[in-house]
Amino acid sequence: MAKTILRSNHHLTVCCVLGLFSLLMLIQKGGAFEHEVGGANGWTVPSNQNPVSYNQWAEKNRFRIGDTLAFHYPAQKDSVLQVTKEDYDNCNTEKPVKKSDDGHTAFKFEQSGPFYFISGVKDNCLKNEKLVVVVMAKRSGASSIVMSFIALTAAFLGSSLLFVF
Repeated sequence: MAKTILRSNHHLTVCCVLGLFSLLMLIQKGGAFEHEVGGANGWTVPSNQNPVSYNQWAEKNRFRIGDTLAFHYPAQKDSVLQVTKEDYDNCNTEKPVKKSDDGHTAFKFEQSGPFYFISGVKDNCLKNEKLVVVVMAKRSGASSIVMSFIALTAAFLGSSLLFVF
């Protein structure tokens, strides 16, 4: 009888460890976030009553590879352009890297580094409807593996203590 209880507790321990390991892996992969540019106001020209500085907003957020920027704006009146730094500085709308004018633009970050966005309406850009986002580099795989190993070991030791009692 004691052998049967020990064997079933051992299986339970293995299942708990595997379950926790799977959960950790999902948490690491599921960390992408969607950032709403401009919040409730959306992508628009900042007004004097409610001065929105998109760059101040961006500085308060942390952007990672896999995250998405969501731009919402009236499709007939505005657009969003991804541009080079030079075109960002000069509000040049002539040669965008990417252009979207559908009113609901989602831009997913596939790599780290700075990204520059301006309104497709030059006058709007000159009125500060523009944004710089810096995407952080991906964490190294080695540190993720080490953290997973530590968590797995802690989970195993914790469940082993249950085995003793």
